[in-house]
Amino acid sequence: MTQRVIVVEDDVSVGKVLTALLGQVGYAATLYTHAEPALLACERGAVDLAITDLRLVGMDGMGFLSEALRRAPGLPVVMLTAYGSVPVAVEAMKRGACDFLQKPVDRDALLHVVQKALLSGAAGTEGPAATAAPLMDSPELEAVRAQALRVANTKSTVLLQGETGTGKEVMARFIHDHSPRRAAPLVVVNCAALPESLIESELFGHEKGAFTGATHARPGRVQLAAGGTLFLDEVGELPLRAQGKLLRVLQEHEVQPVGSERTIEVDLRVIAATHRALDSDVQIGRFREDLYYRLAVFPLALPPLREREGAVRALAQHFLARQATELGRELRLSEGAIRALEAHGWPGNIRELENAVERIAILLDGAVVERADVERALVRSPRFPSRSEPPSLDLGARRHAAERTALVEALERSGGNRARAARLLGVSRRTLYNKLVELKVAPAEDVGDTPSA
Repeated sequence: MTQRVIVVEDDVSVGKVLTALLGQVGYAATLYTHAEPALLACERGAVDLAITDLRLVGMDGMGFLSEALRRAPGLPVVMLTAYGSVPVAVEAMKRGACDFLQKPVDRDALLHVVQKALLSGAAGTEGPAATAAPLMDSPELEAVRAQALRVANTKSTVLLQGETGTGKEVMARFIHDHSPRRAAPLVVVNCAALPESLIESELFGHEKGAFTGATHARPGRVQLAAGGTLFLDEVGELPLRAQGKLLRVLQEHEVQPVGSERTIEVDLRVIAATHRALDSDVQIGRFREDLYYRLAVFPLALPPLREREGAVRALAQHFLARQATELGRELRLSEGAIRALEAHGWPGNIRELENAVERIAILLDGAVVERADVERALVRSPRFPSRSEPPSLDLGARRHAAERTALVEALERSGGNRARAARLLGVSRRTLYNKLVELKVAPAEDVGDTPSA
């Protein structure tokens, strides 16, 4: 599906340039010169990303940001700021903006920020997957929650470990919100969603002319998190060079922007998260040992959903109530439906459960979700091999299993967008579509016509 981007800009000439640039690369871009009609579009769910100028007629950009997030929680919002307005950018991100662009806007910077914001909105955040209350509502998490509260009042670095979709970002926000830094920004970075060529610039900032397209200096996420917390999701995906620069931030409390000879002192707290076994990555040289020990000062392991007593019931009811509000319908789960949900293995954890409940709500004709409705929806879910099955020793079978796992994970990270999933996997769309059918990740009728490239 074509992704929908709105530009809220009262300077019509600037707005037309931005929407034209976005339209050239395939986005459905719409210009709004006033905040209210743009907010109505956000409220209807007709927007995947909003770009708003700080200065607007009537409601200003900060007001639009707050209202847009109230009407459409989780919507990625990018702020347009004047050159050099770093304090404004920090304040915008503190209030929930996912990124900012400085005027005059460079084409490459625009497209990079938009792509990154859409990827993060679809895949990189576990926060919208569940509110903290139902996420924490299980006996298995009581000890983890108690430890999180103890470490929240310290400056210690925290490493959150757990399978994809277990709520690591929710836990990071919980720690930040209970820390002395709660009034400062929590800056979230999905390391897996950043192009390798731009990771250092995004994290540590750059000077004007540091590389092609660097038309002005730009602070990195480390600088934007000063005084607050930097959350590095999927930190195991960082390349070794960026790992070295991150180590310097942790050891020396300073950052050196790309293309600069000067260093900038920073005071921040780092929370990192990963679904990878970083100790194993250290052994094979994929992850720096010194950085690993710096990050794992206080490790916290989040158990998978299948090991949390009562969590499936609580979360399913929470997600269904949210769907009922969005759809304007009365919806509830029967006991048979709850038992069917609890019997499922949920390899994708909370995120998979949330997606399944949304799919059930859309397909439901009545008001009560029955067992058959759950079973019908789960048949269409990507399937993982049973954990109880002994692993096959056949090389071909193992290769297919590895490819299938990679496909499913890429689809999860891209929010089901196959074009983005192909980019994450480094393959053509044709190859991705062929593999989806070959490995039965999606039936042929769901894949549709194979793209020409």
